[in-house]
Amino acid sequence: MRRLFWLAMGITIGALVVRKLSRAAEKLTPQGVAGALVEGLRDLADAIGEFGADVRAAAAEREQELRAGTELDAPLPTRGHVELPARRGAHAADR
Repeated sequence: MRRLFWLAMGITIGALVVRKLSRAAEKLTPQGVAGALVEGLRDLADAIGEFGADVRAAAAEREQELRAGTELDAPLPTRGHVELPARRGAHAADR
């Protein structure tokens, strides 16, 4: 009975080792390397796309904050002309 147990244990461990080695050898073939490279590039492209989307969202949010702070979206005056503020630091001859 003990011999049968150890025989079964050896066969099981041998089968597991062969499966692991087969998978490792498959990854080292040109097709396996190409597949891993394609998968890595796909992941990189996805990460870059997500980063770009995050940057665009943050930029749009910041633009809204700046527009609200500077009142760039305020309605235009209804009078005929708009008075500009006086220039600072201008020479007397320029006035």
